[in-house]
Amino acid sequence: MERHQRLHDRVSRLDWHDASLIGQNFATIKNKDSEYDWDRLNPWEEFMNGTHIHLGKRSGGWKFLWNFNDNKYFSTKEELFKFIRSGRVVDEYGEIMDVEEFIQMALDWGKEDGWDLKSYYNQNPDSRRVWANEDHEKYVEGLRVSTSIDFS
Repeated sequence: MERHQRLHDRVSRLDWHDASLIGQNFATIKNKDSEYDWDRLNPWEEFMNGTHIHLGKRSGGWKFLWNFNDNKYFSTKEELFKFIRSGRVVDEYGEIMDVEEFIQMALDWGKEDGWDLKSYYNQNPDSRRVWANEDHEKYVEGLRVSTSIDFS
């Protein structure tokens, strides 16, 4: 309800006759005396902030790659699983997954023969690319974790 009220308050304060807001993606200036003091999020982004947390991805032939989101919500394996169990898991198609099934899938995905960047480049040295090197992943308590939060 608090989020809803903040959204309502911000939207009701928008100057709907100011066409420049469209170009600013409805972000507003906090302090009109400073040209650089913008709200980072528009009202909808502020309302949605923290409701969609990307947990990781799976790809054929690779070990599961966790997204620790710069340690914003969790930084250890125990904290990660506690976080996952405190909410719900929705896949990229909008389907709700059983939390325990998701955790087991992620732990099993590529576990035996899946690649990580080091093993892939050891087996395929000619495929080394500037944008993908061993520094783009790390291991946290046995979990393969991306060092970036930008997943494509």
